[in-house]
Amino acid sequence: MEEETLTMDNTTSSDSDGDDDQTALELQTLATELSTNPANYDAHLQYITALRKEGDIDKLRLAREAMSQLFPLTPAMWQQWANDEISLISSSSRSEDAVSTIEKLYERGVSDYLSVSLWCDYLNFIQKHDSSVCEFSPTGISKARDLFERALVACGLHVAEGSKLWEAYRSFEEAILNSMDETDLESREKQVQRVRNIFHRHLSIPHSDMTSTLLTYKAWESEHGNTRDVNSSSTDGISPHVASAYQKALDMLSVRADFEEKIAGSDVSDTERLQSFMAYLKFEQSSGDPARVKSLYERAITEFPISGDLWIDYTNYLNKTLKADKTLRDIYNRATRNCPWVGELWVRFMLYLERSRGSEKDLSDVFERSLQCTFSTIDEYVDIFLTRVDGLRRRISFAKDLDDGLDFSSIRNTFQRACDYLSPQLKNTSSLLQIHSYWARLESNIGKDITAARGVWESLLKNSGSMLEAWQGYISMETEMGHINEARSLYKRCYSKRFAGTGSEDVCNSWIRFEREFGTLEDFDHALQKVSPRLQELQLFRLQQESKNVTSSTDHKDDPVKKVKGEKRKPSSDAAPNEESPAKRQKVKAQNKGSAKANKADNSTDPTPQTEDGSLKAKDPTPHGEDGGLKAKDPTPEKFKQYTDQCTAFVSNLNLKATSEDLRGFFSDVGGVGAIRILMDKFTKKSRGLAYVDFCDDTHLEAAVAKNKQMLLGKKLSIARSDPKGKRKGPAAAGHKASTTERRGEDGKVELKGRNTFAVPRALGWSKPPSSSSSAAGDEKPKSNEELRKLLLNKK
Repeated sequence: MEEETLTMDNTTSSDSDGDDDQTALELQTLATELSTNPANYDAHLQYITALRKEGDIDKLRLAREAMSQLFPLTPAMWQQWANDEISLISSSSRSEDAVSTIEKLYERGVSDYLSVSLWCDYLNFIQKHDSSVCEFSPTGISKARDLFERALVACGLHVAEGSKLWEAYRSFEEAILNSMDETDLESREKQVQRVRNIFHRHLSIPHSDMTSTLLTYKAWESEHGNTRDVNSSSTDGISPHVASAYQKALDMLSVRADFEEKIAGSDVSDTERLQSFMAYLKFEQSSGDPARVKSLYERAITEFPISGDLWIDYTNYLNKTLKADKTLRDIYNRATRNCPWVGELWVRFMLYLERSRGSEKDLSDVFERSLQCTFSTIDEYVDIFLTRVDGLRRRISFAKDLDDGLDFSSIRNTFQRACDYLSPQLKNTSSLLQIHSYWARLESNIGKDITAARGVWESLLKNSGSMLEAWQGYISMETEMGHINEARSLYKRCYSKRFAGTGSEDVCNSWIRFEREFGTLEDFDHALQKVSPRLQELQLFRLQQESKNVTSSTDHKDDPVKKVKGEKRKPSSDAAPNEESPAKRQKVKAQNKGSAKANKADNSTDPTPQTEDGSLKAKDPTPHGEDGGLKAKDPTPEKFKQYTDQCTAFVSNLNLKATSEDLRGFFSDVGGVGAIRILMDKFTKKSRGLAYVDFCDDTHLEAAVAKNKQMLLGKKLSIARSDPKGKRKGPAAAGHKASTTERRGEDGKVELKGRNTFAVPRALGWSKPPSSSSSAAGDEKPKSNEELRKLLLNKK
């Protein structure tokens, strides 16, 4: 028996040692993780839990302090921390230092989030452990009353739980009444009136258990000699003004009951609850009571502390109602602690400090804290830097009464940090241009250093020299300051550079305008001499690019035709039953050369279909396809219905921000718009200001061309019929139907039928207008064999 007991003791000891080793290993692992990644919220929670199990109170305090410096703690975490500290207080003696320390913990806790339960714990702790309050000394009573009033301001309007604070306050005052000398009637009467006032205040505020409060009040009045119907929930027997306030509170509760039910629902998702809170807030804002709105925002924040949109909405409301109130500072501080990744909150925080005339140290601290955060977009970093510069500029330029020791070097250093930090991510962007443009202007206007301003522009050109806007901004600065020669030298540096879209042409034309306005005749002639060859070069380059794009587009569209070409000897599924293929007709013609019967037989196979009533149906006027190539016979011909040359409009001088939808809307009055292709620069991937617009037929195309020189997005468009290879000059540009429909001689001999075009090179088509001699020959009556023989004999 003794051996078994010994064995069990050894086993228990072994298990305990194993648990201790495991806990020690877990603590070491978590400590290492937090040392390398202090922003790991979950690791902080696990580390604190493990230390509580270990019972190391000193390390536990340090761990909680470290976490509270980085993150706001939840009410439950503050309650746990305070309870752990309270358990260490000796029951026989109250350590004033310990009580003071715990009071500070509660103060920190109630400042993080709105929590009725935390306030109740705080008030109970004071009444139990503060000797001055326990003894109802004047100092203690004053301290407790101040704390109760603060609690009511924070949570007294809480519809669901606020009654707990009112009841605790009333209980405290009743305890004071009971402790008074019964012979001191005057003091007792004052205390009775104090309790009555708390009842009246409570009854005038909508809360969830108003009926119970009314019955309690009537019972209390009955105890103090006032005859009341204590069993009735009506307002009979109470003063009119109290009854009126109570009825108004009941009405307010009735219209809020549905909102309260929705935000308290536990069977709905967080998203739905947040939406219910927002609807409730909108209702309260329409009611016009800022105190109720603020209380409801605090309730929502407690439930959804990391909702950036909620914090933004909250601070925006407070900015409108409280302006530069000092309470806003704490709210902004809490907002940035809960959602440090929301750049807009940091921007608003800095603007608030500037409005409230905060010190430069406070502004600088907030700015530096914001740069330690990680934001989702680069624009948020830009906004923070620019907000900081804005504030510095205003303080230096206008706030002369503030002696913060600021000078322009602080602005210059902020800009330099912004460029060093953001330039790699903002290359060739408008944001980087905005920063440098602002910097250069301040260098010139406030710093009075034109050399430094030029250095700012030069640094931008070094990083983003392919941006036309950068050169334009630099030139604009020099021109505004009257430095004409410097501006001219910039034009000479950039006119030969390549810019996106029509930027290269724009800078050349801009130079000409500049010399017209500011230069001499020699300067103007020199600019023309430089710019004219450049413009011709650019025009040729545009035409070559246009030709390449159209060619590649045409080749792509010809692929289905090429596929059909290899199958041209196969019978067509949609041909007429007696129609012969082009190859077979050629063979028949070779065997029956000169035979009218063969010609008639061939003519009888004309593929013109008939309608059901026997009337002739109009034959397709373009059997060879719109571009003169073979028309593919496909069961789904619409798939290959493309328009390349003859039904395409070429649009130039297009706004670089214009989209396909803008063009489609521009031609909406014309109609018939097909595909729209906006040409992009292959290096910058931005629009070149050129586009092709396909139309379903010539009628719509001609109507579109008629809109030439009309405005779209502030630019006058140039619209012309697309003719990249120059093959549509002359009458054929208007259409080529005449070259493809009439192919018979007057004697009925077939010269070339519509489907017999396989001998025509695809690249040529039928769009090229025939010469005058060929037209005459085509109109001449075909000669018979006898006439040809006589003609040959005469030549001999």
